[in-house]
Amino acid sequence: MQASSIPPSETKSRRAEFWAGVRATIPLLVGAAPFGLIYGALAVASRLSPLAAAAMSAFVFAGSAQFIAVGLVGAGAAVPIIILTTFVVNLRHMLYSATLAPHMGQLPRKVLLPLGFWLTDESFAVAAKRYNQPGGEERHWFLLGSELAMYLNWQLVTWIGILAGRAISDPAAWGLDFAMVVTFIGIMVPEVKTRPSLLAVLVAGGTALLAQDLPHQAGLLLAALLGILAGVLAERSLGDE
Repeated sequence: MQASSIPPSETKSRRAEFWAGVRATIPLLVGAAPFGLIYGALAVASRLSPLAAAAMSAFVFAGSAQFIAVGLVGAGAAVPIIILTTFVVNLRHMLYSATLAPHMGQLPRKVLLPLGFWLTDESFAVAAKRYNQPGGEERHWFLLGSELAMYLNWQLVTWIGILAGRAISDPAAWGLDFAMVVTFIGIMVPEVKTRPSLLAVLVAGGTALLAQDLPHQAGLLLAALLGILAGVLAERSLGDE
């Protein structure tokens, strides 16, 4: 469709959704920044070249998977092991897709592909909340605004971490990655408004603690699956209350 053929009201709606997504994501950028800084520093400390570390952020764009990959590279793991491990860690995106699919299934593939690539935990969190609110057919522009804000921020802080990495002897010892945990607590707590959602959080959190020693962060995937199952069963028996 030609840009000139788009009604002015529709263009305004898209622009408003886009910038609303950017604004909703700004607090999450603050939480993600230390995470990206540590990744960049750890990557060069693990003998990745600055260009390779930056390329991983540009073309993989998955914080937890990047941390795991860097650790495995530093340990001398084989390439198939690195690929398989990061694949398992990112299986949670299947859950995100299942949640967003009913709202986005009508979009063409040329739109879904970039939205899928840029999707992160943070953008999913704000987009899922937006899709639960009333709105028109342009809410995917909200997701796009959030995703691009996260992507550009991640590239910037990765490079800062890379440049600073040589001056930091042990980046992980700074504990800055805890900012991401605090950020997600801030996202989730206001959304726990029903007994099924509370049960889902408790089951997921308890499972994550008990299964934290499973290899390749498989405990997180197990926690997500059991939390979802508990929430679904509770909603069927207790209702959405």
